[in-house]
Amino acid sequence: MLADIEAPALERAVDQLRDAGARALGVRTDVAVLADVEALRDAALSEFGAVHLVCNNAGVAGGVAADARIEQWQWVLGVNLWGVVHGCTTFLPLLLEQDHGHIVNTGSLAGFRGMQSLGVYSASKCAVVGLTESLHHDLVSRSSRVGVSVLCPGFVHTGIIDSDRNMPDVVRAQLPPTGSRSMSDLPDDVGVRALDVADRVLAVCEQRFWILPHLEQARAAVDERRAWIDRENPEQPNTHT
Repeated sequence: MLADIEAPALERAVDQLRDAGARALGVRTDVAVLADVEALRDAALSEFGAVHLVCNNAGVAGGVAADARIEQWQWVLGVNLWGVVHGCTTFLPLLLEQDHGHIVNTGSLAGFRGMQSLGVYSASKCAVVGLTESLHHDLVSRSSRVGVSVLCPGFVHTGIIDSDRNMPDVVRAQLPPTGSRSMSDLPDDVGVRALDVADRVLAVCEQRFWILPHLEQARAAVDERRAWIDRENPEQPNTHT
């Protein structure tokens, strides 16, 4: 069961799965809109009869906290945070009723620390990490068989770096003109393949909470934050994630 705000990309992915012999259905979905996510749930139940694994993975990039207008905040948080909230609140009752299943929320290493020039994005991902941690504790305290994981990668070769292609006009009108970007503009040694990250998500089979494709970077981020406790101000990070 696939969902995407971009209908052509969604159709291509569904066709690829079907050509490979899989039973697949795609529903155009804006995860920032609760009714869209509820329609996705209903379509999944109609087609497959049940839901067992939910991946809240939609995400967009941007922007600089010191400069961002309210419209940009609303767009990024609408997708990155409210998309996760909508996915959890819509599908979790199904999983709890059957007392079986798993939710994977996509955070980021930017959810471990505030990143320069990525304040709006970092805010959304910090919220996703905190939400997922709390949900994990809630489920454990209820002895639920429903599990939850948070996926926190660094750079991944996806279309997120040029996610402004889906930016609403009202948001675009508030931004200064910029050149187009893509992952191909980055050095070859930056980022990992999306398929490699997908393989890591199989950790849900082991009921693992943290899914960290860039483990050493995650450890460095945590160590930096631990060191900041003894300082008056955080140091400038060496990398952007």
